[in-house]
Amino acid sequence: MDQALYRKLCVANIINGVTEGLSKFSHPSRVALIYAADPADPVKVLDPQDLLRGHGVKIHTMFSAKESQWQTRIRTVIDGQPEGFQIPENDLALSGLISYGCCCSDFFYQAWFTEHHPDLCSIYPAQRWLEQAATLLIHDYNGKNAPIHSSEYALENYALQAIADHIVDQRDRHLAHDSKLQVPAILNHVLEISKTREEGAWPRGVLFFCDPAQIAKIEFITRIQKHQRPQLFNIKHIRKLMVAVEDSHRKLVSDGRTIIGITDEPVPDDAIAVHFRGDYGFLDIKDTRIASFFDGSFHSITREARLVELEELLLDTDLDTDRATVLFQVVSHLVHNAGRARHGCTLVIDLNDPPTRLSGHVLDPPLSLMETRNIELACSLLKIDGAVHLTADTCIHGFACLLDGRTIEWEKMARGARYNSALRFSAANSGIIVVVVSADRPVSIIYNGIEISAFSDWRPMSQHIPEPVVLENYLNGVLL
Repeated sequence: MDQALYRKLCVANIINGVTEGLSKFSHPSRVALIYAADPADPVKVLDPQDLLRGHGVKIHTMFSAKESQWQTRIRTVIDGQPEGFQIPENDLALSGLISYGCCCSDFFYQAWFTEHHPDLCSIYPAQRWLEQAATLLIHDYNGKNAPIHSSEYALENYALQAIADHIVDQRDRHLAHDSKLQVPAILNHVLEISKTREEGAWPRGVLFFCDPAQIAKIEFITRIQKHQRPQLFNIKHIRKLMVAVEDSHRKLVSDGRTIIGITDEPVPDDAIAVHFRGDYGFLDIKDTRIASFFDGSFHSITREARLVELEELLLDTDLDTDRATVLFQVVSHLVHNAGRARHGCTLVIDLNDPPTRLSGHVLDPPLSLMETRNIELACSLLKIDGAVHLTADTCIHGFACLLDGRTIEWEKMARGARYNSALRFSAANSGIIVVVVSADRPVSIIYNGIEISAFSDWRPMSQHIPEPVVLENYLNGVLL
């Protein structure tokens, strides 16, 4: 194969693999690459989905202005380094993006970018993903007969290893000794436990993995005799033991190979904590959330509603910033509570003065949500059929309200009556924001008859091989 075509395929396949993998790990994601394989090569951009659109000025400042200076600095950094040794570069800090950059003696410079979704548990697994993409690009680009699709397949299914890489990095920074925990194997066992029911019930409770050298520091309620400790690969046995810590402050303790015992002490800082919550769960280290898991695989999302669009809508209204912020916090609490309880609801945020009259149970006086005791009542009112009527002063004026309106052309038959009633009502009434929570967790923000959260810049990549563009030409296209 022609060497130029081979290298073009290497870059395209790797960016495809990262895009597919990150899209499964979180939400549909775009990926872009800025690179120069050789110091004499022009800097090129591969951005098949316009991820870097809007960042042209900063990219121009970083690479075009004082061009010789950044190249000279990298030459100095990689001088005398062995082949294949990656040296991380400073983050370009493009807003709304996760990035990883590096330089190397046999691949001069590369910087990878992907989207920073607002509901990520952590950005670090995605960064490890981009780091692996950079490593494979160096290997494949300089190889002559490497299987060009193997790296793509590896990156499409890198979620577990990306999480493991981050956990190992985190623990290595804080442990004074080499860890004996086999993190990838532990993560595989976690997924198997999460898929295993006991008498029809999904697992609940906390299981944490502590390095064997740290076990002696834990105060146990009770231990299992050493010769009887169940092996971690015995998934059914571990699932049965999870019953002992359900709905309590107790936790199962493992050394990565067996279950040691039960404790009610706080999880140690260097331990890997797994929180099983039925058919989903979360992975933590040092009280920091790393990832979620459900349906037998790991994901990056927090499983809480993304309300970025609502926050932006409220800040764009005539409300002052403080009132808009308080209103957003109240609505967020109500929506997240409904999501956790897995019941559908409709919340009408009425910004009109005087408020719009709705058909339903009217409260006298209105229920102020600035009082803590009323928040719990509001959460219960959301369970009743019909909408809850909330005004800009964070008071509930009514509940079990009916939303009516004329038929509109853009109704979605795939959605239920709650969603389409909200569309109709919002289209017929100005100054109204309707938040619709579905029982299966999706949240829709509707304003003026339009679902604000329905728009996305992501689009499927075309099937042809994307063409890298010289940086100067790319910037001219972006800035025009």
